[in-house]
Amino acid sequence: NGKVVKMTDEMRTEIEAKVSEMAKTPLRTLALAVKTALPSSIKSYTGGPNDVANHPLLGDPSKFVSVESSLTLVGVAGIKDPARPEVAESINICTKAGIRVMMITGDAKDTAVAIARDVNIFTKEQVESGDYKAFEGREFFNLPEETQLNTLKSGNVVFCRTEPADKQKLIKMLQQLNEIPAMTGDGVNDAPALQQAAIGIAMGITGTEVAKEAADMVLVDDNFATIVAAVEEGRCIYASMQAFICFLISCNIGEIFCIFFASILGLPEPLTAMHLLWVNLVTDGPPATALGFNPPDPDVMDQTPRKPDEEIMTKWLLTRYCLTGLYVGIATVGISVWHYLSEMGLGWKDLRSWTQCGMKGYGGGAKVDCDALFSKEGRMVPQTLSLTTLVAMEMLKALSAVSVDNSLFVVPSWKNKYLLVGVLVPSLLHVFVVNARAAGFPGVSEAFGMVALDKRQWIKVLQFSAPILVLDEMLKFVGRRVNRANDLARRKARNQESLL
Repeated sequence: NGKVVKMTDEMRTEIEAKVSEMAKTPLRTLALAVKTALPSSIKSYTGGPNDVANHPLLGDPSKFVSVESSLTLVGVAGIKDPARPEVAESINICTKAGIRVMMITGDAKDTAVAIARDVNIFTKEQVESGDYKAFEGREFFNLPEETQLNTLKSGNVVFCRTEPADKQKLIKMLQQLNEIPAMTGDGVNDAPALQQAAIGIAMGITGTEVAKEAADMVLVDDNFATIVAAVEEGRCIYASMQAFICFLISCNIGEIFCIFFASILGLPEPLTAMHLLWVNLVTDGPPATALGFNPPDPDVMDQTPRKPDEEIMTKWLLTRYCLTGLYVGIATVGISVWHYLSEMGLGWKDLRSWTQCGMKGYGGGAKVDCDALFSKEGRMVPQTLSLTTLVAMEMLKALSAVSVDNSLFVVPSWKNKYLLVGVLVPSLLHVFVVNARAAGFPGVSEAFGMVALDKRQWIKVLQFSAPILVLDEMLKFVGRRVNRANDLARRKARNQESLL
């Protein structure tokens, strides 16, 4: 009713309850008060802002307490400062990706918990049951050090009413737990913590120049969702590097097996040095480069973080690519053997002793045209078959490598348009070289030691090369099971650490 009355304990309790209720909505509360009984020196003060320093009360900070006492409360205002709508979903993505979020704020505890609930740092069930980790700065750092470390081992945590130095303490403890902390900040006081964190992230819009200088990266839009998108992009880059390296290694393993099998079995060389050079420089390079533009896997943010020292070529991947390389070697030599046995009518024993062609008793005593079999064009046909089969398998493997573990039915090859170009161009070049003589460029075919293939031979090339896709899909299926088991083991290990 406009009257000024003395505040009683009942009034104080009622006001504090209202403030707490407003904080839980969440609103930042601001108490408004006036001072009616002003000292005469202030009541009669007529100076400007520059004259304050000469005032006996306003110019002396030690006397501010006397000025700001005996105030009359006129009301409490609530300020709504909502988080961006995309933050809540970004926090959910972080949770699935094994990224823990710790909010450090100057707000009151009730406000901080309510905001944490709204952006999914805490679940609604956690807040209702009280099963969440929220501490005021002094409250947390007064706990025993072991309790502090155990608190930081797992789950999301909220810290409120903190001081700037508290951020550095928290980062130091997280590093002590072998975590990799990323710190966001915008003020001058945040600079030491930004510099100490493994990844310091400064705000580009509201951040001070000092914070930007101390940080490792600057967030130009001040949006938490951008950090999550950067994590996804980083994981995509890692997977693309893995696909690039593993594709080249698997191709080279196949070539090694090819030469190895031909040598130990005593067979004619399926590939010449020029053929290997052609494969490594022309047909391997463009697809491998295009794999660097692979799209992110649909489950890339469902995986737990990898260890910093984890090898890019894991034991399973090495085993997997040795198996595919083994098939590449078998198929490359196999189509050459098929040509000699089926098309040329040689026996297996005669093929293995091909260096003795022309000697007495070779071919069961029958007359054999050794030049037609193992020299000039007779040698070029099986080598062209072997090289074409090898190139076809590597192109199919590149199309399959658009995702390291996901099936082609989940992440199809056309998701990476650069890969389609990287496969199409080398394939067309190879077809041109194979058919260069018919196209009027006989010197090209002779330089590469290749001849044109007929329809039956092209079908046989497809029959020998296509199974690489089936084999790769089978190994991807096993790989997904292996990754799921490893992911589960990492999660269990993290949970066990949090219980210790």
